[in-house]
Order: sequence, then structure tokens, then C-alpha cells
Amino acid sequence: MSSDDSDSDVKMEPKPSTSKTGGKKKDGERKPKRKRIQDYLDEKAAREVAERAEEMLRLRRKRGIADDEDDPQETIFPMINPINFVKNKEIRHKRFKRLQTMKRKEEKENKKTRKLEGIPSAPTHTLETLREKDATMVTSIEAEDQEEVMNDLANDEFCEYYKKSYKPRVMITFNATPHNATREFASLLRRIIPNTSTFRRNKTQLKRVCQSAIRENFTDILVVNENKKKPEGLLLIHLPEGPTAHFKISNFKGMKDLKRKDTDITLHRPEVILNNFTTRLGLTIGRMLGALFHYDPEFRGRRAVTFHNQRDYIFFRHHLYEFDKNGKRVKLRELGPRFTLKLRSLQVGLFDGKCGDYEWMITNKRHQLEGRRRFFL
Repeated sequence: MSSDDSDSDVKMEPKPSTSKTGGKKKDGERKPKRKRIQDYLDEKAAREVAERAEEMLRLRRKRGIADDEDDPQETIFPMINPINFVKNKEIRHKRFKRLQTMKRKEEKENKKTRKLEGIPSAPTHTLETLREKDATMVTSIEAEDQEEVMNDLANDEFCEYYKKSYKPRVMITFNATPHNATREFASLLRRIIPNTSTFRRNKTQLKRVCQSAIRENFTDILVVNENKKKPEGLLLIHLPEGPTAHFKISNFKGMKDLKRKDTDITLHRPEVILNNFTTRLGLTIGRMLGALFHYDPEFRGRRAVTFHNQRDYIFFRHHLYEFDKNGKRVKLRELGPRFTLKLRSLQVGLFDGKCGDYEWMITNKRHQLEGRRRFFL
């Protein structure tokens, strides 16, 4: 047999095509994609939720409770966020952002519908608005049920001042070697509070300082204490019979920090604003701070001193108000300084570090069962 005949009998198999399109499979013959581990986890979570819902529905029907009724014995399980099961961080972050944008869009649409329908928005709540009610809170002094408060205010240590029977005279004192920040703080208090004078008490005890101040007809003493070269405490002693209040000073900003000058503070007597002192203790502290200033302000100077109480922190601000040409609008310009006071204790009578009788003293809230929404001023 010749070689040509043998070649003709054997069937030649076609070679596989090397072209790019020849090796592709048809669309109907594609293999299904392999499931990822995340898909199995999602299916498992959905299956568990469905089984739990079926079990709860079966128990409700067994007890004879309708589907639309509330079951008091039903245990409420926490909602499972499906995003938490996503192991890939980038995918989880994208899904979370998508949910956030959807929520914002819904909030905007709801806000537009409320405006069109004229429905007022829900009030915003803060710690100040959600504060716990205190038995000593005073809503209005002039109310009929506040006779006891009126009698106490008419016979307290500051009644003579509010009857305008004397003019206040304040002594500001500090230790023998005060640092620059303490000197600046005392000098600014001297410019703000009228009829004041500063003294260095050196190593003299405060009891002797109080006795000498009473002889010199001073009505109040301000003792500035320092710590780490900064003013840290303020002791306010009302003469001649007390009381004595101890404050902690924080967030002090002088004239350089506020980019102001001492010469901007004129010598006119300022107006005093006492805001948000609502309890009996707060009224005492407010009257004590107000008694430092003269009861007859000079409106020509257009100065205003504000003591604003918020969450038991007393914020001090000093402004100069200016009217426009028409006299309808007012502009405020802060003169400085700026600091915050925190009441530490209130002592009955003059200062006595050993045998003093304290009317109120701050407690450490971390070791007391006191809520964050309970305030004393």
C-alpha cells in the first residue's frame, strides 16, 4: 500500500484555532460564578432571621394572639445591620456612605414637606433643656407662691446693697510674688470693677486681712490664687458678715489673646447682666457677684458686664455696645478679658479654713450617683 492511500484513510483532526474569538464559549454555555464566602454569610444571616420570624409567629398563634396585636411577653431582639457582615472594608465603607446619603435625602424631603404643610420642626434638646428639676428652682421671684424666697432675699447679707444704702468698695489681693498672668488678671479686674484697689498680702493670714479690710470700710475682698504661673482660683468674701465663695478659674484669655488694648476699657461704671441663675443657690451667687459693681451704671460709657450661667459654669464677658445712625440696630464689640468660673464651695460667714461652716460644697460626680443633667445653679 502506498503512502498516499494510507494518508487518505486516516481522518485528519482539525487543529484548535489560535484566534481570540475561536476559543470563546457561547453565552448559553457559560459556567455559573462561584459564590464567595460573603454571599454564604449573607444567605445564612437572612435564613436565620426568617427562621426566627417564623418561630415567633408560630408562638404567637399558639397563644391565640393576632398578627397585628402587641405581645407583652415577646422578647425584642436587636436589629442586625447587614453591613456589619461585610468583611471587605472598602465595600463596607461604600455601602455605609450610600445609606448615609439616602438618609440625608429623606431628611431633606421630610423637611420640605413640613415647611409646605406648616408643621413646626421638633425642638432641639440640650443638657440645659433636659436638666433635672430641683426643688429649689425659682421660676419667677414676683410670683405669689414665692413669698418665702422674697422674705429671704429681703433679709440676706446683700439686702443693704440692693436698697442702695452704701456704695461697694472692693479689695483685690494676691500673694507676695505673683507672676505676670496673675498680675494681668488682677489689673483687668481693677479696671472693670469700679472703686477697687489692689494689695499684696505677703504672708498675712486671710482672717487678719478681713479684719483690716472691715476697718478700712471695704465691702468685698477678691483673693486671686495661682497655680503653675496662672490664675487658678478666686475667693470672694463679702464683708462684714460673709458669705465666702470659692471659684475655680479656667479658660482665661487676656488682652493679647483677644488682640485688644487696656485703654479700650473706660472708667465708666458698667451695666451688669446676670443670666440663668435659677435656683436658690444660684440667686445667692448672682446677688453676690452683682454686689461687686455699683448699682447706678453710667450709660454714657456703653459698657456691659455679663455673668452667664450654663451647666454650673459661669461665663464672664465684657462688651461695648454701639448704636447705628438710626438708633435701631446694636453692634457688640468684646473688650476682654474672658474667663470661666466654676463654683467649688459656699461658706457661711467670713473665710475660715479650719472650722468653717459650709452651706454648699461640690462633690465628685464620678463617685456619687448623680446624673449629668443635674445642676445646682
